[in-house]
Amino acid sequence: MKKSDVYTVQFRRKRKQSTDYRRRLKILTSNKPRLVVRKSLKNIQAAIVEYDEKGDVVKISAHSSNLKKFGWIHATGNLPAAYLVGFLIGRRAKNAKFDEVVFDIGFNKSVKGCKVYAVLAGALDAGLSVHHSKEILPSKERIMGKHIMVYEELLKKDESLLKKQFGFYLKNNIVLSDIVKKFEEVKDNINKQ
Repeated sequence: MKKSDVYTVQFRRKRKQSTDYRRRLKILTSNKPRLVVRKSLKNIQAAIVEYDEKGDVVKISAHSSNLKKFGWIHATGNLPAAYLVGFLIGRRAKNAKFDEVVFDIGFNKSVKGCKVYAVLAGALDAGLSVHHSKEILPSKERIMGKHIMVYEELLKKDESLLKKQFGFYLKNNIVLSDIVKKFEEVKDNINKQ
């Protein structure tokens, strides 16, 4: 059996799993700006990006750390924070005269009701038009953070588990039962912008 010495090297961004070129090509053929969402354990980032031959151009962006100036004192990597980032990017996009965008999740896994789709729900509520399916969006209770309050109540029986899971809140003297009220307050502050 003969083996060839010819080896085709893949593009660098494909090798590093930074870009899925097939998905990117499908998105770019729409000729619409993209709502790009990237997440980590502690932060969520969203941006409106337009294609350019020399490289993509970020027109508007929002990061979960921006929520602090609107009064958000809770963690910046949870589902309510993701929704608020989406709402913030949606308001900024509407102010910059963007009406319709294409949703781009990159290499994030598509899981029904996850943080990525919470960003989408926030952008939709802010008035952006994005093609989507209603089933993938998280429920209103999860968006507002009620599931966090319920989980805290379950863990109150075991002090060590409570400290392990909600140490950030305990260390900073943040009351978790106020998360829904704080969520509504921050959403109103973003809406006034």
